[in-house]
Amino acid sequence: MTKVLSFDIGGTKIAYAMIDEGGNFLNEIIKVSTPKTAAGVVELLKTTAKGLEDKIDGVAISTAGAVDQEGTRITSYTGNLPEGYNQTDFVALSTKPVLVENDANSAGWAEFSLGAAKGCRNAVILTLGTGVGAGIIVDGHLLKGKSGAAGEMHFPIDSGNKRICNGCGQPDCFESFASGTGLNTNAHEYMGAEATSYDVIRGLRESDHQARAAFDKWQDYLTKGLIMLANIFDPEVIVLSGSMAKFVEYDKVSTAANAKILTQPFVLKEAVFENNAGMIGAALLLIDKLKHKS
Repeated sequence: MTKVLSFDIGGTKIAYAMIDEGGNFLNEIIKVSTPKTAAGVVELLKTTAKGLEDKIDGVAISTAGAVDQEGTRITSYTGNLPEGYNQTDFVALSTKPVLVENDANSAGWAEFSLGAAKGCRNAVILTLGTGVGAGIIVDGHLLKGKSGAAGEMHFPIDSGNKRICNGCGQPDCFESFASGTGLNTNAHEYMGAEATSYDVIRGLRESDHQARAAFDKWQDYLTKGLIMLANIFDPEVIVLSGSMAKFVEYDKVSTAANAKILTQPFVLKEAVFENNAGMIGAALLLIDKLKHKS
């Protein structure tokens, strides 16, 4: 049974555990605060990997930021990671094979391999959190693009310079409307300057009209994005993950989106895996790579 040490690296925390080819965790997941420096991140990864090298067949890393085609280095990274993180020599972290992949791609591969998109050849997995990420599967393969940055959810979804996206700096971007940040902005617009997305969700449960209006607006923009993605990629399934996915009204959104697409209908599902999807997907990608080499 192939076993790998898998890390999930974010701006605030790093989680890691050993995972087998069935996606099973072989030990308790350990979580630590992300070091403030790139050197600190490297030291944490290297020390952890060295301590387990006799028990593993490789090291998998799910990380924020774009990753090159070879799965060896970061080509761009988010501002909440330490300066110089993109210079990390991931291959040198262990004498065992090392694979790096973007966190949304990793989560997408987990859902495709073992989760809500299992059995499908074409799928879009959207991560709805503070921002919006995506892992896209085309004909059974992870879509990477020429530079490894495919799947960025930064495209115009409205007009009028209504919002500037925190991620790309452009106006009226899909992420700025369909993310948790987008719902937070709706809360301000419909419920007052002090309101947040939490107030919207609480208001839904209490049948608050302003909360319902704020949420419906957010969900309408999500639906617009799903229509565009369905028309472009013609997936069998679109899977929603992340902190906002649990609030989506799946039947309503699925019916509205499928009524307007030009491709064949897709199924809208909530993700099976939650916070651990990145670790699982990165591990499975490395295990697949090791099998093809053997």
